Amino acid sequence: MDETEIQKVIDQSYRKLYQVASPPIRRYILEEVLQADPDDAIVQRVIEQCERYPPKMKILSSIREDGTWPISKQRKMAEDNGAGPPLGWTYITMLRNLYMLTDYWTSRSEGRIELVLRRILNWQVAEGYIPGPWTGAFPIPHYNGFALRNLLRFGLEKDKGVQKLIGWLLSIQRPDGGWVIPFLEDVKYLPGYKNMKMADFLDAIKIADRSKLDHGQFEQVPSCIWTTMGVVRGLIHSTEWVHSKEVRRGADFFLDRFFKRNYHATFYQSEKNWTRLKYPTYFGSGLSGLDILSHIGYGPDDERMDRPIKWLMSMRAKDGLWYQSERPQPEKDQWITATSLVILSTYLRNGRGRKA
Repeated sequence: MDETEIQKVIDQSYRKLYQVASPPIRRYILEEVLQADPDDAIVQRVIEQCERYPPKMKILSSIREDGTWPISKQRKMAEDNGAGPPLGWTYITMLRNLYMLTDYWTSRSEGRIELVLRRILNWQVAEGYIPGPWTGAFPIPHYNGFALRNLLRFGLEKDKGVQKLIGWLLSIQRPDGGWVIPFLEDVKYLPGYKNMKMADFLDAIKIADRSKLDHGQFEQVPSCIWTTMGVVRGLIHSTEWVHSKEVRRGADFFLDRFFKRNYHATFYQSEKNWTRLKYPTYFGSGLSGLDILSHIGYGPDDERMDRPIKWLMSMRAKDGLWYQSERPQPEKDQWITATSLVILSTYLRNGRGRKA
């Protein structure tokens, strides 16, 4: 891909986006695309605007004293009639709101953020993972990657619970470099389980003698693209692990399968998921994958990146922006455009860094 052409696209598109962008996105452009001086008057003004950004203040003000956000009566009733958090919508809401708050440049000291983070860590089990949010039958690595991403973004890397969570995720990395949802994306393929309906399987696996299950027999089953992406997306926010061989192996796993169909029917099997521009990117997409890869350091010197970068460039509309769909969604489209510009600018810097 012609690097001059990519730079031209960046220069044209960031100017267009900056004119209409919200304060958090303007700051994103200034710091991540232009790498502006933090002491610059324009940067300082945008930082001040972010501090009082209304959508951010609305989310912060709605945190309850127990470190959770309110959910609908119907979902609350379902939780109360079940096992309760972290199984259910309360935990999902916490993860998603923390994600939005990091995008809005929120610090851990603001509002009741610390309460939210501690509530999540209080659910951690002895093995190191955080259960839920939709089953207690087995841990779900991509949700643990999601939680890890939020915990690290709010500065808790040195926390013992966070270190334990990282250790657990690394301990279940598979020989091919990826991850699967334990039991659901391996044991479920056994003859005794593969034809079961999901609800019946969840009930069966809860009472199964797991000590008799030989997980080595599943090594020929490929890891899950999107589970892997979710885990790596959490680990890259660790200063200790971002450039580790473990993270690189995970990134290589989904880069080698870019645009390909996922082996596992339980999680985004269609290859169409690669080319859907989505925000927020809670799980996975080509956009999320490129964001991760560029953050780690993949650049023009890796020929595997060429086709995905060409795809991202091709998704740019005639007006210079990227859109989730033909239906206008200004905030989502601005974030998608900003993410695309950060990917392209970081990708170029990765190449220049190696040439220096």
